[in-house]
Amino acid sequence: MDRHDVQALSERIDVLLDEVQRGADPALARKVEELVRAVLTLHGAGLEQLLNLLDEPQVRQLVGDDLVAGLLLLHDLHPDDVATRIQGALDSVRPYLGSHAGGIDYLGIDDDGVVHLSLQGSCDGCPGSTATVRLTVENAVLDAAPEAIAVDVAGMVKEKENLLTIQPFRPHRDSWHQLDLVPPPDQIQHLSVAGLDVLVANLAGTYFAYRNTCPMCSSGLHHGRLDKDRLTCPRCTAEYDVRLAGRALTPEGAPPLEALPLLPEGSGWKVAIPGVQPA
Repeated sequence: MDRHDVQALSERIDVLLDEVQRGADPALARKVEELVRAVLTLHGAGLEQLLNLLDEPQVRQLVGDDLVAGLLLLHDLHPDDVATRIQGALDSVRPYLGSHAGGIDYLGIDDDGVVHLSLQGSCDGCPGSTATVRLTVENAVLDAAPEAIAVDVAGMVKEKENLLTIQPFRPHRDSWHQLDLVPPPDQIQHLSVAGLDVLVANLAGTYFAYRNTCPMCSSGLHHGRLDKDRLTCPRCTAEYDVRLAGRALTPEGAPPLEALPLLPEGSGWKVAIPGVQPA
């Protein structure tokens, strides 16, 4: 069970309470609500007392577990405030923002639960589609801050619109798929995920995922040579910077690799596969 399961159970409780309110005797409905509040209060008090008995390293170890982190968020006991969690989420997706890497700013969360972000510059030169960037940012932010309901990103769309509203990620979770990553440092792993050929490179313990296709010759890259950050196509010898969003190094002007958002999920990883994307 992870934080998504905790959130799903919380949402299920809300649904059941709503059904009770609509279908049960009002007096009974009030007792059911009081019972649920009492149970949650009891559990929350127990968790708070437990945290008070632990030192900082022990608390940090606990919040590294998705289930515990989800429960702490549910009871408003997480040691990191929303700004800290969102900043950490943004740091985790910067490798997939292409020319925006390092240029995304957290502006705050408003009273309606909307997280406001800003991207510097335009989207010219981004290695992935706008939809992929949207999906990456939306999942990371709303995963880290379940109290948020939506994300507004200024600066992502270069034509007609100045503001892009991202809806909550929950309806699109089917596009994320679990991965078992095993490549040793400075090696490549070749996988098939939801029918897509995927390549994952391990650069000194940091993972990067791409579609396993050379944009120049359409051949697979999993037999290519990885030298530090540089991946060489085994067929046409085009070279790509794996760490810098798959940017082409040679030949000049070649298109970049197609980056696939890759995020930690509990003790494993999840990758976003194009197909089920926000409109």
